[in-house]
Amino acid sequence: MGPNLIALAIPLFFVGIGIELAVAKAKGRAVYRPADAMADMGCGIVQQLVSFFISTAVITGAYQWLSEYRFWTIPTAWLPWVAALVGVEFAYYWWHRLSHEVNILWAAHVVHHHSEDYNLAVALRQSISTWITSLPFYLPLALLGVPLLPFAAILGLTTLYQFWIHTELVPKLGFLEKIINTPALHRVHHAINPRYLDKNHAATFSLFDRLFGTWEPETEPCVYGTTRPINSYNPLWAQVETYVDLVQLARKAPTTVEALKVFFASPGWRPAWMGEALKRDFSRKYDPQSSPATVRYALFNWLVLLGGVFAFLMWGAALSGTSKAAVVAIVVMSVLSLPSLVEGRSWAKALEGARLLSLPIALGIIAVVR
Repeated sequence: MGPNLIALAIPLFFVGIGIELAVAKAKGRAVYRPADAMADMGCGIVQQLVSFFISTAVITGAYQWLSEYRFWTIPTAWLPWVAALVGVEFAYYWWHRLSHEVNILWAAHVVHHHSEDYNLAVALRQSISTWITSLPFYLPLALLGVPLLPFAAILGLTTLYQFWIHTELVPKLGFLEKIINTPALHRVHHAINPRYLDKNHAATFSLFDRLFGTWEPETEPCVYGTTRPINSYNPLWAQVETYVDLVQLARKAPTTVEALKVFFASPGWRPAWMGEALKRDFSRKYDPQSSPATVRYALFNWLVLLGGVFAFLMWGAALSGTSKAAVVAIVVMSVLSLPSLVEGRSWAKALEGARLLSLPIALGIIAVVR
């Protein structure tokens, strides 16, 4: 599938976040909270680790295999790129829309929506299971004759495009709102205001939202997050909590049919046997407080972690299996302990102590068993 465009773009992501912070400061606005931002990036780090070991290879292999059974070969050198552009946009729209309308798909996608802030770090907040839910939507492009290279390149560029639209600092862009996906349109998508729910599913262009009736302009201030809040900065729990909730609900269902509906109904479906839904207080965000010293400690270690993760994603393929396992262990401990320290979880200090003790051991393994 070629180079990992997301990994290559990591330095640009953090340049963008730095610019956003500077602009917000100049405007006197606070658009980041440390623990929330670390949780966002932690979800992205875990997702990239899965891509490093599993999902990229599976997607490439499945797409290449299915291409052998394509219905036809697209002529000319440029037409496959046009087909990839339209096909990826169409597939993304329907995957994204159904991920808001079907519980088992929402369980993967909800990870991206948990944050009650809206900033460039939220763009990095991704699910480890999105590739599983999205793959069936993209594989038909292989049968339709779209070659792997145009498909992979357009999919990567589409993903990169969506980074910049995760900000509150870019205003509405006039007539462009009807042509491309913009920060204002995507703010609507992330909002839980009743008029905004399940709108603006586009990746890059607004065409399919306008065609299928899901386009909605920004007309009132957005409230971000999910209607059932997660109330946690734990990136690992964020990856699984909705799956856990679905299983618990299915076990509680009075009939087998109702149990199956738990997984395939809309997230808004709530029959009487489920009981009352957890009510969210829309007047406040989940925001446990911590000491400035704890925040500084966590942020410093987080910056070190980001540098290490970037190096691993770029050059880690050359390491031995043992060294890779050591890196993953430290990274997972880090993304779990550092946001949880700021959050004030009772077990976070013990985990952080274990992480610090494990760090020289992991570095020794990498140095000796390369």
